[in-house]
Amino acid sequence: MKNSLAAFAALAVLTTGCAPDTPKTPETASPPPVTIVIHGGAGALAPGRYTPAKEAEFIAKLNEALDVGYAILDEGGAALDAVEAAIVTMEDSPLFNSGKGAVFTREGKNELDASIMDGATLNAGAVTGVTTVKNPIRLARSVMEDSVHVMFAGNGADEFAEQQGHEIVDPEYFYTEHRWKSYEEALEREKQQEDSALPIDFKYGTVGAVALDAEGNLAAGTSTGGMTLKNFGRVGDTPIIGAGTFADNKSCAVSSTGHGEYFIRLTIARDICAQVEYADKTVEDAATDVIHGRLETLGGGGGVIVLGADGAFAMVFNTDGMFRGAKSATGVNTTAIYGD
Repeated sequence: MKNSLAAFAALAVLTTGCAPDTPKTPETASPPPVTIVIHGGAGALAPGRYTPAKEAEFIAKLNEALDVGYAILDEGGAALDAVEAAIVTMEDSPLFNSGKGAVFTREGKNELDASIMDGATLNAGAVTGVTTVKNPIRLARSVMEDSVHVMFAGNGADEFAEQQGHEIVDPEYFYTEHRWKSYEEALEREKQQEDSALPIDFKYGTVGAVALDAEGNLAAGTSTGGMTLKNFGRVGDTPIIGAGTFADNKSCAVSSTGHGEYFIRLTIARDICAQVEYADKTVEDAATDVIHGRLETLGGGGGVIVLGADGAFAMVFNTDGMFRGAKSATGVNTTAIYGD
């Protein structure tokens, strides 16, 4: 057999003037550019909404989350670890609507949702309606790795968190004066409205991250406090795999932020990845088609961050702005709040 292969190689050189192509192996293929992309929510974010000082606070925290996640990737760490670390950074900040500083439900409570997905295995974990877990994204990962289930809800999720040794806090931990004031103002505005439509200046403060590691694995995660004045038992898109979060090494990783009811009905995250996988679209084209096409047609608002297996990424939204940022081995290092 060896002699036959040698004869074939010699014949190829004689007849074509060059040796036959050698298939690339994992050792010879170029590694993907490690990349992380994050968002901190979309909505009515027109220039002038925040003071320059507040804008600087948001940008600083976005950069911190990017740096924390990218450092893991740069050292050869897993995409899942980078996603979790970046989201924890934002969950711990009262600037965003996740973890500390979450918005209040109609009952005046903080209820948190989160999900995470591994693009290499399609394993996923999610939690909804948790009230005592400091970092819901960590609990979502624990659901994925330490249980046979995909989602835990309400008291069951809180109980699972205690069993797994997650950091438990008093619900008062999530309170911020800013969010409570917004809650009271929303109640007053609702009394003056003839319907229950969202206020014009609504902002979706959900946070999320997608990452690509040196092994070529993708991951995505999303975390939120939900919607201000949400009704009892309401579940948005964040903990729904395929709506708020999706990751598959065959296509892309997506984290969403927006009016959850629309994202659920349109399975936004999965649709984008399906267009990349089956229609061979770029992540930018797929995201644009879904956000500026299907979502807008149905009347929904919001945005997505998308990261492909080749390191290409997109940050697409149909609102005035979206807190967002990206950092890559290609040299990209950017953060922004408003639209172009």
